[in-house]
Amino acid sequence: MIRAALKSLLGRKVRLIMSTFAIVLGVAFVVGSLVFSDTLNRSFTALFASTVGDVVVRPVGGTTVTGEPSTKTIPAGVVDRLRTVPGAARVDGNVSSVGAFVVGTDNKVVGGFGPPALGGNWTGAPAGHDLQGLAILSGHPPHGEDQVVLDEKTADRGGYQIGDRVRLITATRLTLMPELVGIAGFPEGGSLNGATLALFDTPTAQRFFLGGKDVFNDVWVTAADGVSQEQLRDRVDAALPAGYEVVTGDTAADESATDLLQAVSFLTTFLLIFAGISLVVGAFLIVNTFSILVAQRSRELALLRALGASKRQVSASVLLEAFVLGVLGSTAGLGLGYVLAMAIRALFARFGLDLSGQALIFQPRTVLAAYVVGVVVTMTAAWLPARRTGRIAPVQALRDDVALPEGSMHRRLLLGIVLIGAGLTTLALGLFADVPHAGYFVGGGVLAVLLGVSSASPVISRPFLLGARASYARGFGSIGNLAGQNSLRNPRRTTATASALMIGLTLACTMAIVGDSAKASVDKSVAENFVGDYIVSNVFGGAFPAGIAHRMERVDGVANVVRERYGFGSRDGGDQGVAATDPGDTAALGLSMTAGRASDLRDGTVFLEDSWASDHGLSVGDTVTLKMPTGTKRWRVAGIYDDNPVVFFPILTTLETLADAGIPQRDNALIIFTEPGATGVQARLDQVVEQLPIVTVKDEAGFAEEQRGPIDQLVQMIYALLGLALVIAVLGIVNTLALSVIERTREVGLLRAIGVSRRQLRWMITLESVVISVLGAVLGVVLGIGFGVALMYALKDQGLEAISVPYAQLVVFLLLALLIGVLAAVFPARRAARLDVLRAIATE
Repeated sequence: MIRAALKSLLGRKVRLIMSTFAIVLGVAFVVGSLVFSDTLNRSFTALFASTVGDVVVRPVGGTTVTGEPSTKTIPAGVVDRLRTVPGAARVDGNVSSVGAFVVGTDNKVVGGFGPPALGGNWTGAPAGHDLQGLAILSGHPPHGEDQVVLDEKTADRGGYQIGDRVRLITATRLTLMPELVGIAGFPEGGSLNGATLALFDTPTAQRFFLGGKDVFNDVWVTAADGVSQEQLRDRVDAALPAGYEVVTGDTAADESATDLLQAVSFLTTFLLIFAGISLVVGAFLIVNTFSILVAQRSRELALLRALGASKRQVSASVLLEAFVLGVLGSTAGLGLGYVLAMAIRALFARFGLDLSGQALIFQPRTVLAAYVVGVVVTMTAAWLPARRTGRIAPVQALRDDVALPEGSMHRRLLLGIVLIGAGLTTLALGLFADVPHAGYFVGGGVLAVLLGVSSASPVISRPFLLGARASYARGFGSIGNLAGQNSLRNPRRTTATASALMIGLTLACTMAIVGDSAKASVDKSVAENFVGDYIVSNVFGGAFPAGIAHRMERVDGVANVVRERYGFGSRDGGDQGVAATDPGDTAALGLSMTAGRASDLRDGTVFLEDSWASDHGLSVGDTVTLKMPTGTKRWRVAGIYDDNPVVFFPILTTLETLADAGIPQRDNALIIFTEPGATGVQARLDQVVEQLPIVTVKDEAGFAEEQRGPIDQLVQMIYALLGLALVIAVLGIVNTLALSVIERTREVGLLRAIGVSRRQLRWMITLESVVISVLGAVLGVVLGIGFGVALMYALKDQGLEAISVPYAQLVVFLLLALLIGVLAAVFPARRAARLDVLRAIATE
């Protein structure tokens, strides 16, 4: 039986290759996701190990919860004291800042999105364990405020060489033009993963980033020979006053890497979700393929049964073929997955996360996962057809009568109804009930509904298939009638193939509705709540120099400039953003107060956004407690206001209160009010920031467009990843039609013999393909609308109040499905048309 199964497999090489398509693509996405994830982990782990000293001293609250420096610093006197600690070979004070943007020779900011723009001082200190850290690769260290060192990636992307003048914009100064005197990098390999780095000498860095004070953000202490990190940490700790924390370099590196990897862990989850989608879609293709193969080999299997093979042996032979296909597909998927990981790395590099300095990591678990996923999915998908072979009676199969009994259809309908019911219940719990890990409920519910519809589709799609046959018969005559009958001949196969396309289009339609509704909600919120005439902000979402506000206040036609700042603290174990403005400007923000008055905001008090206050059970007079860089803060609630898009977080306080909490005094947005009748104001405001490409001036329409930008980016990225699932679905249609042609070789020969032309035959197969594609598209669009509307309805309380269905886009999806049907039929139709008539008729 084993020899017979292997010979059967090798004897049908075309089917063998076609059957592995889904396995290869599904496994490739899993492998690519895991390789990218491991590379990401290794890159950040190696980076932080190379950018910490043996012992790190930092002020308590020296960084915000987002990892940016706060206003807490270490005086130079403390650094001098540490130099006397026994076992300290050297002590280096570090200046660090986020928001030192490098402007390239093309007048575009280098990087900016995602990885930070870092500024600081050059010390030349070694990394922990005497590792080679950042070093000068060419040129020399900076001396004086007119010299700067850039990392090699930034210099290359900015188009700078040693001796050039580098244009820099910082969060504290408008524009700097120092000379590039050195290129820094990691001699032993590695990179900053997309971050940019500009380094000055220590006095200059203190002047630019710390207001000229002789202080540091943290201190590295290098251990002398024979002194461990733990020993040095204890000695340093004993020499310090209260208010500082001392950690080993290993601990600091692990903390930084862990925090950052947790922050970007959504990337891995995001990719693995789409790998799962691809596998589910691929499983439909594999089930369909093996169902066709079993049907085609029914006479062969019946002969084996007649010769004495048991049901178990026949089923086992089909599973053996699935195992072989799984191994072959997984092997090919491994190679393609490596290529896909390179593509994913290049894709994220476009969004700022550049891992080109780190070689791709191929862990043993990736290989294991590839084979487990590929083999298990393939054998599981083949189990149903294998089980079905055991129920084929030898005499029935020899008559080539292998149609499934009607009872099977009824069981599939019942199973589908049960799955749909369970899926809708689970989906409703995830969307509308307060359950832990609601995302799992939503995902499980969606999957159950999709599987339920797929199971029941042979029955529920019958009216559509009957209508298609009638339409084809009227529009294309006998050829159209034959195409319609072929679709109805095996509705389970037709709908299984359509289900693969249905899943991809369901998710695409859902995302189209979510994206369109989110943008409509943004437009509605901005239209209802936009105040002032213009908004000034950092295109990367960060801070910009406070001096810009002073310049804009002097612009002709400007009546008032309202500053907004924000920072982050910690509340109930999670990050919490806090916005701030001048108390005299609360009325100008257009706050619609539901409790308290706009004039009630004072230092030490806060206003809360209405829905946030309701969710946390807070009202006027209560106290909000947040852990901020300068310690735990308790602020009294002075008022409650309705959601407002120009207030970036649900907690609003004063500028002085935010500064007292340890947040640097830099602006994040300016709201500009113009004098009545003033003209040409935006042009004059643009002139203020024309040399600052990180800062933009926007009117209401421009602000709304900026708010829609991230939504468009996310939706486009999801579409790109869903494209793989759609590719698998298209290959499924091609595969099904091609195998169907092989199965119907004799029938095709007879049609040609009675006068059907090659052109008519191609039309017949194309029409069959169109039925499959349109069926999948209709089911996908209907389900996508249902899922999308339900999801947006559940998110109404999160500020996404508008539900918008982009009907034009959904029509485009249907037209694309029609095109897919036509294109998918090209190869099978050509093959059918080229069959030799006499040989086809003689085929058993």
